[in-house]
Amino acid sequence: MSRSDPTTPRSCNLTALPLYHVFALTANLLVFLKLGARNVLIPDPRDMRRFIAVLKRTRFSAITGVNTLFDALMKAPGFADMAAANREHLKIAVAGGMALQPSVSDRWQAMMGRPIVEGYGMTETSPIVCANPVDATRCSGKLGLPIPSTEVAILDDKGLPVPIGTVGEIAVRGPQVMAGYWNAPQETARNFTSDGWLLTGDIGRMDEQGYVEFIDRKKDLIVVSGMKAFPAEIEDAVRLHPGVQDAAIVGVPDAHSGEAVVLFVVRKDSSLSAEALRQHCERHLAAYKRPKRIEFRSELPRTAIGKVLRRKLKDEAVLAAKEGAVATPA
Repeated sequence: MSRSDPTTPRSCNLTALPLYHVFALTANLLVFLKLGARNVLIPDPRDMRRFIAVLKRTRFSAITGVNTLFDALMKAPGFADMAAANREHLKIAVAGGMALQPSVSDRWQAMMGRPIVEGYGMTETSPIVCANPVDATRCSGKLGLPIPSTEVAILDDKGLPVPIGTVGEIAVRGPQVMAGYWNAPQETARNFTSDGWLLTGDIGRMDEQGYVEFIDRKKDLIVVSGMKAFPAEIEDAVRLHPGVQDAAIVGVPDAHSGEAVVLFVVRKDSSLSAEALRQHCERHLAAYKRPKRIEFRSELPRTAIGKVLRRKLKDEAVLAAKEGAVATPA
């Protein structure tokens, strides 16, 4: 079979996501069970020493994960040697559950010989909505095309379609979309339009080829003096600084601008100062997108699958703002 064919019965899939998550349940357990493939479960993907040890003794042809998992793997001691040994065996790597950073996919491709193919979905869509071609030769930086029998629209705040290339809320219609929330008619009505579109709560846009691009979660949008600031965009700009390992952005109430941007940073370079980051942001971000407060952390709080818990950070930032906290000193 060809190198890009992930369906050979001899395939071995690495499952590092918990099987109670819909992505792992369907894309890992059910798909590879149907294909007759071997499925290697990683009970604690945060234990990188044991994770790498499993990878070294396993010739895996497929792996699924989230952006943070792939990033952490490549930074772990021993990954480079494992990658060199397994490079010719890998057929496909798939990311979902959160936005994939092109820089992560580029590094993965350089080490493993294949890009990470991104898909998009949610529990309410069982779970897939869009996907990039499995034989892609590079990361598109987008969520991909709607899968067969699935419609995707980008809607404005009134529920009307926006022009191609315009930002709006991603809406989905298709046979895999749920009928509604169990015993929650009000929640169901709030998340569906009258003509059957599921409102995902994700902000995105669609290009002329039909590829959908993720911008951010609607609930995470920060409105500064009437201007929309998307946390993911700001985080990407902050991560361009070589001294930054990770970053998270939240908004807090502000008496002058309505909301203000707060930045949480995990340093790669221990000498990185708040002032250096401010100067970096001045070069890469419009004034209203720049952090008003910067706080350094040793790590960011995350869910079991690696998503940053922005709500927890926001609650802490709001409390700090009430107490009159200032930026963390260098």
